[in-house]
Amino acid sequence: MKAVVNQKNFKKALSIVEKVVSKNTTLPMLSNILIKTENGRLKISATNLEVGISYSIGSKIDEVGEIAVPARILVDLINGIEDDKISISTKNNILIINSEKYKTQVLGFSASDFPIIPKIKNNLISVVQAKAVKLLLASVFDSIAISETRPELAGVYTDFRSSTVTVAATDSFRLAEKSISVKNTQTASVILPRNTVVELIRICGDIEGDLNVYLSENQIAFSSEDMDFVSRIVDGNYPDYKKVIPEKFTSKLLVNKNDLEKTVRLAGLFSSNISDVKISCSEEETKIIAKNSDKGEIETGIESLLRGEPFDVSVNYHYLLDGTKIIDTEKLVIEFVGAGSPIVLRPAEDKGNTLYLIMPLRNQS
Repeated sequence: MKAVVNQKNFKKALSIVEKVVSKNTTLPMLSNILIKTENGRLKISATNLEVGISYSIGSKIDEVGEIAVPARILVDLINGIEDDKISISTKNNILIINSEKYKTQVLGFSASDFPIIPKIKNNLISVVQAKAVKLLLASVFDSIAISETRPELAGVYTDFRSSTVTVAATDSFRLAEKSISVKNTQTASVILPRNTVVELIRICGDIEGDLNVYLSENQIAFSSEDMDFVSRIVDGNYPDYKKVIPEKFTSKLLVNKNDLEKTVRLAGLFSSNISDVKISCSEEETKIIAKNSDKGEIETGIESLLRGEPFDVSVNYHYLLDGTKIIDTEKLVIEFVGAGSPIVLRPAEDKGNTLYLIMPLRNQS
């Protein structure tokens, strides 16, 4: 292989693929990055067997070839080179990297030993903007179950319908759901693993334009002009979370989101070991209250508008702040159904595309 590449482009490609490089000591080849020439471009790839990423950059190809190179050495080396142009070549599983100021040789491995990253491009189900994918997944990420006891809950349910993509996540204590309008070519639903979601949020922030979404029996792929991302999907059925979303409410509270966040954050300083704060809502105002026998107590009021009956509810303040974070309007609505039932947060200008549900805690005296 002989090629000349731009350092900044090479650095960007490595930054996109390096995060999925595995530290699996039983399969040392997974700690490498594959570099190969393909269709007149330089293709950089990495995989941990659950997720695989390839990113292609423009380059001047004089001789085709491929090689696997230790990721940590390659990334640190390219990050340290400041020359604009870098020439790379291979000889006997050695990657030779030269620039104006540097002449280096990195011991590599045969590309034939690198795991094959599947290509899925024969079953297009949707075309979605990369930034929209990031927004969707980031909106529900905090609600993914951390425990792997129920693998289906340790991921994001993703539903492709004729005109929408809906994502949802729940850890049984809270639930987040968000939808956007998209013209899909097929209907399908999958569960994306947590690690896949992490990588997609990270990568989609660096990609402009649309992503083509492809689906196979047990894998999903997101592809742009320069990038190919493939992941396994969780085998299992996601619970029918719609059943826990109340259809009616007895009270509806309108508050300023920033005011609520500020008071809840302060109240959290005085919460107990279960991180509880109490929302006490009357026709005059809404009070945020917290008590802790070891720290003290706090009570503060915020302006609000109540429709329906006054109510009190205690919730985990971390969960409440996670919910306000995904509301993108100045004001939000809290819907109350009744004692022991979940509360629901929605944007004040709700178009039915964002919902956050929190299960209540037992009221603390």
